[in-house]
Amino acid sequence: MEKRVTTKHEAPIVVGLDIGTTKICVTVGRRSGSNKIEVLGVGHAESSGVNRGMVANIQKTVSSIVQAVEIASAQSNVNINVVHVGIAGQHIKSLQHRGILTRKDDTEISRNDIEQLVEDMYKLVLPPGEEIIHVLPQEFTIDNEPGIKDPIGMAGRRMEANFHIISGHVSAVKNIQKCVTKANLEAQELILEPLASSEAVLGEDEKDAGVVLVDIGGGTTDVAIFHEGIIRHTAVIPLGGNIVTEDIKQGCSVLRNQAELLKIRFGSALADENRDNEIISVPGLRGREHKEISVKNLAYIIQARMEEIIEHVYYEIKSSGYERKLIGGIVITGGGGQLKHLVQLVEYVTGLDCRVGFPNEHLAKNEELPKKVFEELKSPLYATGIGLLIKGIETAEYHSDSDEEKGKLDIAGISEGKRKRFGFLDTLVKFINDDTNINVDDKDYTR
Repeated sequence: MEKRVTTKHEAPIVVGLDIGTTKICVTVGRRSGSNKIEVLGVGHAESSGVNRGMVANIQKTVSSIVQAVEIASAQSNVNINVVHVGIAGQHIKSLQHRGILTRKDDTEISRNDIEQLVEDMYKLVLPPGEEIIHVLPQEFTIDNEPGIKDPIGMAGRRMEANFHIISGHVSAVKNIQKCVTKANLEAQELILEPLASSEAVLGEDEKDAGVVLVDIGGGTTDVAIFHEGIIRHTAVIPLGGNIVTEDIKQGCSVLRNQAELLKIRFGSALADENRDNEIISVPGLRGREHKEISVKNLAYIIQARMEEIIEHVYYEIKSSGYERKLIGGIVITGGGGQLKHLVQLVEYVTGLDCRVGFPNEHLAKNEELPKKVFEELKSPLYATGIGLLIKGIETAEYHSDSDEEKGKLDIAGISEGKRKRFGFLDTLVKFINDDTNINVDDKDYTR
C-alpha cells in the first residue's frame, strides 16, 4: 500500500507521541477545512517501561513505541518519521523569572526582539542536572507601562517580560530522546503534557476567567493553572490511577488485572453513593472459591486515595496564590477523569466548581477512520494525544508561514538548540494572537 505524502498545498500532517505510564499513544492528524483536528490514525500499546512518567526501561519503552507507531502508520497510511513528544514526571519543576531588554532606539518592537528575550531565558543558571524545557511568556512591560499582552508594533526602548519557566532533569529528558531515536523517529519538540491537555479540553474564556487543569494519568497527576489567558503555575504530582489500582489489589486481595477491572467497571470516588447490599463476585485462583467484594468497600478504598490526590492538587492551587481567582473552577481529564462521582468529590474537597474535560469539541469527522476509534478519541483518556496534535499543527503552520520559499519545515537542516525552541516560539505566537478563540459548547459534562 502506498503511503500518504503531504504536498505543498495540503495541511501539514503531524504526529503526537504520548509516552505514558500505562500506555504509549501515537496520534496522526492535520487541520481540517472547518479549522478542527482531523485524526487520520491512532495507535496505542501497553507501556511497561515507564514509571510515574519517567523511562525506567529503555528497551521495553522502545518496543512499545514501535508497536504503537506501526498501528498508527497502518491506520493513517502515513510514513511516521518526526513526532511531537509529551513529557511529564515528578522531576518537572517550574519557576517565575523576569527578563529585560534595552533596545538601541525606540522604533517598533518586532518579533525578533521578543525572541531575543526568550533566548536570554535559556541562559539562566539552574541547579546541576536540570535543563529548561519550556519558556512561556506571561505579560510585557514597555517603558514602564505594564500589563501588555501584544507588544509587537509598539514603540519603546526598554522592554521587560515575566516568564513562566519549566525545567526537568537532564537524564529524564535524554532518556525520552534516546527512546525516540532508537525507535527510528525524530523528536521535533518536547511538550509538557498538561500544556498539551489544556489545548484539547480548555476554552479561551475559561483560561481568561481562571481555571485549573487536572490531568489524572496512570503514574502522575499533572496540574496547570491559568488566569487572564496566561499560564501561572504548573506542577506534577507523583500519584495517579495506578496507585489506586494497587490499593484495590491490597485491600481486596485480588490480582492486579482484577483490581484494574474493578476500578473501571464498578469504581466510585464516593462511598456514600453506593448501596450496602451491592456485591461483586470475583473469580478465585485455580481451585479456589469465588471472592465476594462489597461495592461500597471498594469505593471506600478508592475514595481514600483520591482524596489524597485531590488534597495535593488543592495544595498546589493554594500555593500558586490564585485560589480566589478561579472563576472557571477545576477541569479534570485523563484516564482518571472517567472515575464515577469524582466531580462531586473534587467539589467537596476544594469548594470549587468542577467538570470533566473532553477533547471532542476539537475533533473533525473523518469518514476513513473506524467509527469505534473516533468515538474512543472523545474520551478524556486521549486529551494529551489530541493536545499534542494541536500544538504540533500550530508549530508546523508557524514554520510553514515563516519559510514560504521551502514550503515546508526542513527538520534535517535544523540545529539541535534551535529545534528545542520550536515549541517555545510557537507558544509565544499563540500568546500574542488573541484572534484565534476556541469555541466552548454548552454541554454539562458533570455526572
